[in-house]
Amino acid sequence: MVCVLGIEGSANKIGVGIIRDGEVLSNPRATFHAPPGEGFRPTETAQHHRQQIVRLVGEALREANIKDPEQEIDGIAYTKGPGMGAPLQVGAIVARTLSLTWKKPIIPVNHCVGHIEMGRLITGADNPVVLYVSGGNTQVISYTNKRYRIFGETIDIAVGNCLDRFARVLKLPNAPSPGYNIEQLAKNGKKLMELPYTVKGMDVSLSGILSLIEKKAPKLIETGEFTPEDLCFSLQETVFSMLIEITERAMAHTASRELLIVGGVGCNLRLQEMASAMCAERDAHLFATDERFCIDNGAMIARAGELMLASGMRFDLQKTTITQRYRTDQVHVEWRD
Repeated sequence: MVCVLGIEGSANKIGVGIIRDGEVLSNPRATFHAPPGEGFRPTETAQHHRQQIVRLVGEALREANIKDPEQEIDGIAYTKGPGMGAPLQVGAIVARTLSLTWKKPIIPVNHCVGHIEMGRLITGADNPVVLYVSGGNTQVISYTNKRYRIFGETIDIAVGNCLDRFARVLKLPNAPSPGYNIEQLAKNGKKLMELPYTVKGMDVSLSGILSLIEKKAPKLIETGEFTPEDLCFSLQETVFSMLIEITERAMAHTASRELLIVGGVGCNLRLQEMASAMCAERDAHLFATDERFCIDNGAMIARAGELMLASGMRFDLQKTTITQRYRTDQVHVEWRD
């Protein structure tokens, strides 16, 4: 039996999860919300994480019914990167402290790999093509030869960042998340605005689309030519279509009949609907999780840490650092065949 406590704090969410032999025992988290029209800044986000992390560790242990962590916990996992430096540092320091206090191995986890392994655990997907979409990352991934290979990605900003920044233009609330509020408005959109469709081989470019709609939106809304709902609908339809195109191409290349969507934007029901339609045409199966696991959480870090620990991977404390840039394909996936 392997029991791992995982800490995730790469962006505006701080979470602590505990997993034992693939079973999620607890997974509490807290979210930092910036004022409407603003994004979250590293310093303020890190301060929020410092204020919440001790409470969350205690809550996770209580929910998991762990009375003696020094005896019952086998390892401490934390997010090494990618992410924002100051928030990442909070999780790393707490993980080091717990590792030294309880005399347990410490496992630095790639945030993206955490999402993938949690998605595989929850959905039962075996070897899927992965569409990883979040506020900081947009990648199409497939596993081969001990690596999660990136088949395509954004060449500028992530899809979640694109949606979040347009939400600021519309002054939408940051709670529960800007992307969620965009999704709700888009459901009532009736008119499609033509936007640049920028697919470059297996990659996508989103910054130009955002610049154009940011510039034109105020006047279009003021004149009544388009409503905020129409613009949210247009942005979603365009960028999601681009993502589905490059994902389908990766599935064709790998002959895969499984697609797994992970990351915070993976909760979007319209994206899931478009992916499901594409999979149906290919006689493939779509796997997706709900907000408990697609949004950043501690359990996904615990899951990756559990797999790494069970496969015999060990790390010196001096090397358990953080990095804001840590690509998915840099990780040696020792635990998979």
